[in-house]
Amino acid sequence: MQPEMKKRLLGAFALLVIGAAVLPLVFDGAGYRERHLESRIPPGPDTAEWVDVEPTSRELPDTRMPAEPAGAPVVSVPVEPVQEVVERAKPDIEPTEDTPQLDQENVPVAWTLQLASFRDEANAKALRTELLDAGYKVYIRHISGLVKVFVGPELQRTRLESLQAALKEEYSLDGIVVRFTTQ
Repeated sequence: MQPEMKKRLLGAFALLVIGAAVLPLVFDGAGYRERHLESRIPPGPDTAEWVDVEPTSRELPDTRMPAEPAGAPVVSVPVEPVQEVVERAKPDIEPTEDTPQLDQENVPVAWTLQLASFRDEANAKALRTELLDAGYKVYIRHISGLVKVFVGPELQRTRLESLQAALKEEYSLDGIVVRFTTQ
């Protein structure tokens, strides 16, 4: 026999041996088996039992006539005109003087108030907690070895300038208004 023919017969024999070993594992004849999961649903009652229950509700009241008011009489309070309330609530900042701007990248220009810089992070966190408890929007940033405390940001610089004056009175902190960045 030629060596080429011997190699082909040997390869065919090897495939038959491998097939004879693998095919019974794949085709075991059992078919598809479903997973059997335990049911957590309790079994139903064996027999249905009818129970007659007498209605315990009372008869509904007659609603054709209005009922008598219960409790103290209602007192109406005069309401001040809405226009007067709006006048008092108007901000003292003129929106036409300090309108929000867009920068070269069409991102709104925002401002923030830098209140303090600390070397110790605990001091910065204490000030942040105190200002948060007072109702201010406060955040801290780590910049070049310092921990800086900021209030804001705001789109109108004049709002921060008025807030700066209020914080100077309340906390004796001279802050500076700087451009807000996300870095």
